[in-house]
Amino acid sequence: MLDILPVSDVSLADYIGKIGTATATVPLPNRQIAARARAALELGRTAMWIERGPDVWWGGIPWTADLASDGRGSLGLRIQAGGWASYLDHRAIFDTQQATAVDQFDIVRGLIDYSASMAGGDIGIEYDAEQLSGVLRDRVYRRYDQARIREVIDQLASVERGFEWRIASYRDANSGRRIKQLQLGAPVIRTGESEIVLDHPGPVLSYGWPIDATVRANVWQSRGASTNRNQTAESLPTLTELLVDDEQLAAGWPRLDGTSDYSTVTEPATLAAHARADLAAALTPRPIPELTVALDRIPLSPALLGAIVRVRIRDLWWAEGLDQRYRVVGLSVSPPLRGRPETAKLLLEAA
Repeated sequence: MLDILPVSDVSLADYIGKIGTATATVPLPNRQIAARARAALELGRTAMWIERGPDVWWGGIPWTADLASDGRGSLGLRIQAGGWASYLDHRAIFDTQQATAVDQFDIVRGLIDYSASMAGGDIGIEYDAEQLSGVLRDRVYRRYDQARIREVIDQLASVERGFEWRIASYRDANSGRRIKQLQLGAPVIRTGESEIVLDHPGPVLSYGWPIDATVRANVWQSRGASTNRNQTAESLPTLTELLVDDEQLAAGWPRLDGTSDYSTVTEPATLAAHARADLAAALTPRPIPELTVALDRIPLSPALLGAIVRVRIRDLWWAEGLDQRYRVVGLSVSPPLRGRPETAKLLLEAA
């Protein structure tokens, strides 16, 4: 523990599927606080934990800061931090890593171990070594590609019969130790046993329900890396076969083409699995509703990620009443403002 600094305007966000973020301002009212902040906040090296009461709500690494002075001479340091997974964006694969018929969870853990095995590379990420997905993969990550570790984990997760992953922060109930825990779930991460009911009107102050056809596709082709080793010949990328959903076209849908690029994938079977997963997601894109909830009316925390909530809405659009279950895939907390309580925005996915 380096210091416990006073902060204001704290906001945080955590997600399944992308890196969480946090921002906070450290007021600098005097020379002593400024000296403490300069000593503790070494960007890219210092870990930042946000606690609420006895619980850890967020953890990550401050990467940027902005020192600002207002017209009255008041100083403040605005910090922007990324979740623990952002560290893996700063780690590259410099030694070829190969796996043959290995569970995909073990491949992830192997990449985490590779990262931690290098001098200065162990930031204390813990995991359950026994958890398996039941899906075996063949993978080669070549040192020539110099791929970032988070990028290859994301690619592995997004393939057909893939998984979800995140690095969660919490306090161990027995020791009180703060923990960075790799969470894995196939096909998705699920947490919690009790169901929370969210009503609008009620604790749900507002909601957004995106309806988007721009991401739809019923024809798909994916492009991979070139396998040409002859430097005198033209180098062309690997292409999958053209995948066409004849059922949707026969139902009267216009042809909608989609493509994706996987510049480090050389194996045709792996590339084809990516293409099938991409087409399946594009055929019927699922909306990601957003609910804004007043935290003084219903207790929520980042531990809700992966949990099931029951959403009940009755208004002009849902005149007959919506009553559905959704999984929480994102949560962001905003500080109270004048005339507005502290709120949490939940990102939901159909359960």
